[in-house]
Amino acid sequence: MTTTPAGPFGRALCAMITPFTATGDLDLAAAREHALGLIAEGCDGLVLSGTTGESPTTTDEEKTALLRAVREAVGDGIPLLAGVGSSDTRHTVRLAQEAEAAGADGLLVVTPYYSRPPQAAVEAHFVRVAEATGIPLMLYDIPGRTGTRIEPQTLLRLAEHPRIVAVKDCAYDLLGATKVMARTRLAYYSGCEEMNLPLYAVGGAGYVSTVANVAPRRMRAVLDAFDAGDTAEAARLNGLTIGLVEAMMSAGLPGAVTAKALLDAGPVREPLQPAGRGATDGLRRVYEELLAAAG
Repeated sequence: MTTTPAGPFGRALCAMITPFTATGDLDLAAAREHALGLIAEGCDGLVLSGTTGESPTTTDEEKTALLRAVREAVGDGIPLLAGVGSSDTRHTVRLAQEAEAAGADGLLVVTPYYSRPPQAAVEAHFVRVAEATGIPLMLYDIPGRTGTRIEPQTLLRLAEHPRIVAVKDCAYDLLGATKVMARTRLAYYSGCEEMNLPLYAVGGAGYVSTVANVAPRRMRAVLDAFDAGDTAEAARLNGLTIGLVEAMMSAGLPGAVTAKALLDAGPVREPLQPAGRGATDGLRRVYEELLAAAG
């Protein structure tokens, strides 16, 4: 049996939604309950206040309150990463320091968005954040949202920093990722569910998944089968999840919207809009088909 070494935060991480009440306020009781359910269903750790957690529309105070509540619920020993990315380096540094004080085990730091900084500025941004706290960073490379990727050569340099330990990869560049993994100690986590198995097969550490909000055991089962040496079963299980992945992540609605629709986890915040009845019914059909097929 082959075993892929666990990354610094485990293998199966969920990009957790942020529950809101019917009136749009932070629902900490629901967040605690959801976090505990995800851990019980096979998630190694949780990423809070990422894109799926609607970080652009939650306040700094809400981010801290969410992190404290989830830490209290799951206790120590469960890796919690806090999304602290912004387009402003000073703001990101402050969020990083507040997250460390609130109990985060690591930081998810996205490339500064909208301003499209050159690579030297991207590198300087990440180093500034890494120097601001004593906890490790997972860099978030998602050029489709930020407008700027973290180029492989930049990652090679950033890997020299002792607190930059991982990458959440949404760059769709398997060649580039493989080259960086071959030359550094960086742990690569897939941030795009359709890439979970391919990236894992070439040395990735695992995934940070939105779909894991609703199907944590099904997503993890793919990695478990691969680690058991049954690549055919891993491929089969991966194929079963693709319908749900496509419905949730590639059908025109953001993952936060589709996950909340399936979980009935309260509203999303504007400018996001809730899934309509037709879209929700379609998501439920695909979800039920996965459950029936997976057994």
